[in-house]
Amino acid sequence: MTKSRQNILWYKDLSSKDVLLVGGKNASLGEMFNRFAKLKTKNEKLKTESINIPDGFALTASAYWYFIRENELEKKLKAIFKDYNAQNIISLQNAGRKARSLILKANLPNKLEDEIIKNYRLLKRKYGKNISVAVRSSGIAEDSPKTSFAGQFETFLNVKGEESLLKAIKECLASSFGDRVIAYREEKNVSHFKFALSIGIQRMIRSDLASSGIMFTLDTETGFQNVVLISSIWGVGEMIVKGKVTPDEFYVFKPTLQQAQGRLLRRSASQGKSFKPVITKNLGRKDKKFIYDSKGGLKEVGVVKNQREKFSITEEEVLQLAKWACKIEEHYKIPQDIEWAKDGNTGEIFITQSRPETIHSPQTKRFYEEYHIKNHKNPILTGIAVGNKIGQGTVRVIRDVAQIETFKRGEVLVTTMTDPDWVPAMRMASAIVTNEGGKTCHAAIISRELGIPAIVGTRGATEILKNNQSVTVDCSQGSQGRIFEGKIPFKIKKYNLESIPKLKTKIMLNIGAPDTAFKSSFLPVAGVGLARMEFILAEKIKIHPLALYHFKNLKKKKIQNEIERNTLGYKDKREFFIDELSEGISQIAAAFYPKPVILRLSDLKSNEYNNLIGGELFEQPESNPMIGWRGASRYLDQQFKPAFEMECKAIKRARDIFGLKNIWIMVPFCRTVDEGKKVLDLLKKNGLEKGRNGLKVVVMCEIPSNVILADKFLDIFDGMSIGSNDLTQLTLGIDRDSAKIAGEGDERNEAVIEMIRTVIAKCNKRKKYCGICGEAPSTFPEFAQFLMKEGIESMSLNADSVIKTILSLAKGKK
Repeated sequence: MTKSRQNILWYKDLSSKDVLLVGGKNASLGEMFNRFAKLKTKNEKLKTESINIPDGFALTASAYWYFIRENELEKKLKAIFKDYNAQNIISLQNAGRKARSLILKANLPNKLEDEIIKNYRLLKRKYGKNISVAVRSSGIAEDSPKTSFAGQFETFLNVKGEESLLKAIKECLASSFGDRVIAYREEKNVSHFKFALSIGIQRMIRSDLASSGIMFTLDTETGFQNVVLISSIWGVGEMIVKGKVTPDEFYVFKPTLQQAQGRLLRRSASQGKSFKPVITKNLGRKDKKFIYDSKGGLKEVGVVKNQREKFSITEEEVLQLAKWACKIEEHYKIPQDIEWAKDGNTGEIFITQSRPETIHSPQTKRFYEEYHIKNHKNPILTGIAVGNKIGQGTVRVIRDVAQIETFKRGEVLVTTMTDPDWVPAMRMASAIVTNEGGKTCHAAIISRELGIPAIVGTRGATEILKNNQSVTVDCSQGSQGRIFEGKIPFKIKKYNLESIPKLKTKIMLNIGAPDTAFKSSFLPVAGVGLARMEFILAEKIKIHPLALYHFKNLKKKKIQNEIERNTLGYKDKREFFIDELSEGISQIAAAFYPKPVILRLSDLKSNEYNNLIGGELFEQPESNPMIGWRGASRYLDQQFKPAFEMECKAIKRARDIFGLKNIWIMVPFCRTVDEGKKVLDLLKKNGLEKGRNGLKVVVMCEIPSNVILADKFLDIFDGMSIGSNDLTQLTLGIDRDSAKIAGEGDERNEAVIEMIRTVIAKCNKRKKYCGICGEAPSTFPEFAQFLMKEGIESMSLNADSVIKTILSLAKGKK
């Protein structure tokens, strides 16, 4: 009998060519089972090629039509939809309820029932009589790049016994007429009566005793493809989709992960240690989990305190998952959305599902979209931003899905969390805000697919926001989403990156916030000319490094308690600093890899350090911090040296463990050549020797002494980056913090121009790097033209100035 006529097929009999027979979900499982699960080799080092896939079988489209035909359902279903109004939620709900009732009252044909039970018993023979299975629906048009919504059909987990299995299958068949499925088919112009459903029956993994999650082979917010994003929770993964918890999150950098795999395969001692590029780890808020209910199905329980405060998988498991994700993506040649589970009995990890990532994959044209919001207000609420857009409207708080008929098009949907039943209302929303959830919860997945800004995990949206309140939902500023009262003006600019002209002068980027790096990587730049470490210190770490170093000996209990709250999971507070700093640096370096990323060593002033938690214990007031204890002089100070050594460890981890060799180092505010030599010696002692493993170290040119003694500085450094802000203030004797004379501090001043011209000429003569990272070329087009004419190697600009400056320079060149 041909495949197309069979009611049941096992995964071993399926491949990706069988989508029209068993839907995308089951076809993909068959493809992976045959490609990866059985791979055997005598070479021990190649064993990582195999991937654990739980076995199972699928009810085909033939089985679906057999059920419909035997029960004479088609005519009855058409009668239900005769007066259906697709634009009316109540009409949708009525039609869906009647159709599902019709299917549930129908009987499975005896022959089909016998086939299901026979194959279920074969699965039990393979895995044991106590096996539980997942019963998942797989639509025939589901999971293709143009027609995928998350969670369209019903899934039943921890199904045990023949009677329960048959009941779950009937429920799955009824879900082909769920409200959200009906609306989905209408939107995609798919006939309700030419649409079939396949059902997969797969052995379940005991993740209720361990952990599970989702992973994407790209960054879900930006489409940046050089990372694997892994979400993980305790217990069964359904909790992530439900949005009831905020999962642990890990970003793994693909290029150096693949280099690490190559090293293992070559087994060459000369290659050194393998990279472990888990460039970001965020501890989630995992206070609940799903476990197996002894009666079947799942039940929700609390997570014990010591589990809440630690990651739900190890770093080695993160790397294993990422390797598998890359292999699956490489096989399908398209980014993937993958589900995984860890068996608490055996400790093994399994891939339970993979489908195409549908938000960014279909994009073929390279467009860059900028949202600019004019606002000085404080947000009334924050959460996790989904996407990078801005939405506005009046609030509609809905606590129960039964009330979604009250929702009006263009409103901001505010609720505790969403599931697939909310989709009809979500499609009409201008923005979505939820109390719970993370980047891979249902609300996040659907809002991305619909192109609607969403903020999830706010914790208190349904209490703080009120019906009919006008709000602006801003997801344009990185990972933190902000909600403002009222309608705040904003602009949208869209550029076709393929039409941006090329220049001889390199255009680079100034960047501080790591969570904007992936999006900024799509700009037409040659790398990062200034990565501001101080942003990571002030916004990500928030604690004075010496307060972390001396944590156990701090005299003030209040400060100790505050640090404890901000460093959960870290007994050694120094490790918190190194982890957070290395992750922030690595996000930026990974975004632009292999292009150079010039990282400026910490350049906070004493008043800025004082503002950090515990800062008052280690900082003395200065009358003019701008020209006080900062930059190179700080690193050489005996009191501050332990903090600088932690800084070096973070950079070394990013370069040597994560494999981001594109990181350069820039020394700021270096007053003398002797000071420069001492800093280079200190870097060397901390494993960051200039020239070793391609490490370049440049100095900022921001003090007149840097210009006057440029040749001597160039004798010891790999080049100069002009800090035009400080160079202007120190050349003209201006305190740029003083409002009365701030207007005199103009980089276009003749004296400053001569300083810059001199430095460019000397660097070019010595064939050493010369760039500029001050604000002037981002602000003044004529200044940028001057720099290009003088032959500067690179200009580093703010993100919102990159494209307009390139266009201006190209025009001026003509």
